[in-house]
Amino acid sequence: MTQQADPGTDPGEPGRRARRVATSRADRRPRVAGKRKAPQPGRTVTKVIGASLLALAMATAVGVVLLYNNWNGNIRVEAIDHQLQDRPDKQVVGPQEPLNILVMGSDSRACEGCGVDNEAGGGLSDTTILFHLSANRKFAYGISIPRDTAVMRPTCFKKDGEEIAGSSGYEKWNAAFAVGGPACTVQQFEQLTGVRLDNYVVVDFGQFKDMVNALDGVEVCIPEDINDEVRNIYLKAGTREIKGDEALTYMRARYRIGDGTDTNRTRRQQAFIGSMINKVLTAGMLTRPDRLIGFMNAATSSLQTDFKNIARIADLAATAQGIGPSNIKFVTTPWGGTDKVSGGVEWTPEVEQLWRLVIGDKPLTPMFLKDAISAADNPDGSPSAPTSAPPSGTGSATPSDSASETAGDPTDAATDPADQGLSDDGRAAAGLCT
Repeated sequence: MTQQADPGTDPGEPGRRARRVATSRADRRPRVAGKRKAPQPGRTVTKVIGASLLALAMATAVGVVLLYNNWNGNIRVEAIDHQLQDRPDKQVVGPQEPLNILVMGSDSRACEGCGVDNEAGGGLSDTTILFHLSANRKFAYGISIPRDTAVMRPTCFKKDGEEIAGSSGYEKWNAAFAVGGPACTVQQFEQLTGVRLDNYVVVDFGQFKDMVNALDGVEVCIPEDINDEVRNIYLKAGTREIKGDEALTYMRARYRIGDGTDTNRTRRQQAFIGSMINKVLTAGMLTRPDRLIGFMNAATSSLQTDFKNIARIADLAATAQGIGPSNIKFVTTPWGGTDKVSGGVEWTPEVEQLWRLVIGDKPLTPMFLKDAISAADNPDGSPSAPTSAPPSGTGSATPSDSASETAGDPTDAATDPADQGLSDDGRAAAGLCT
């Protein structure tokens, strides 16, 4: 007998219920490959963050590369080894050696805004400073050579090997730069001092001004108003930070400040550079990328050097991180008056002792520290924090060294180097506050 279906029942309902049950079970089973995943908000957020960090890292890396290339592009690399002859040997060698870098400041007014003092400039080396960095990277000092120092300029050579005859009589130190550029100045320096140079750097007024601006100014103390109408130099007395044209005019000022001599202008330049170094080391520049980038842009702009790239300069800076401002000194080659060149000076015999310290990688002795300016000095002449004694170990003077260098001057030998420095009379003659 055939069973009849209930007229109120859908014949397909059991099948649909079965499919719903099967579907529900399938949802609980592991997903088969190839089927679309259900949305997972947590994983999506992680991917977005990861992609953003990757993009940021790539952008940062690209930015660093661009900055590096920009800084390298700013540098004018010119090797001069082939122009140098009869070079002195380096006496202190090893895994880490002392470094001697000759910094020359060109007096060219060709750069924008560089003619602030109404002088033409003649392609001379306005400033020459030997920077000596000890092998143990515990101390450093700069030795300024007055541009009017009387010397017998030795033979030097052009890029193509053509000889530039040496002078037949005495000339001023900065004439070498005018006749043969940095190579001739390096040749002159090595031949007259016996010091082997590792690198050279040439900067101009524009670079210097931009570096000061990147630091947002450098502190100086001007003892009295400077009003030089002839050279367009006007500076108000007082202790404050200066930058721009004011900083450049201060570095160039010679007349109506101090005793008006070029040698004492050199001391003011040393004090300014020391204050500048102090600010770089103590102002947290590495925590201010904007200021650091600005400073590097200015420092490398049109820089002429034989450093191969900015990385070499950065490596040098990294090795010197442990040197504090109190261990960075500035001195001037010992000098006296002369009639060998007009308005010039000449080295005294003590300069030979100074060059021996450089060659032997020794710290400055009391004989020279008594007239030194430290990067830790306060611009207003007030006492600065005591400096540490000359470091021991590699690069430090032995008792016999110190005795030999100060022989004939017992007052120097008995004086604590930590108390040394330019006297009040010396600061006043240089136009510095006391």
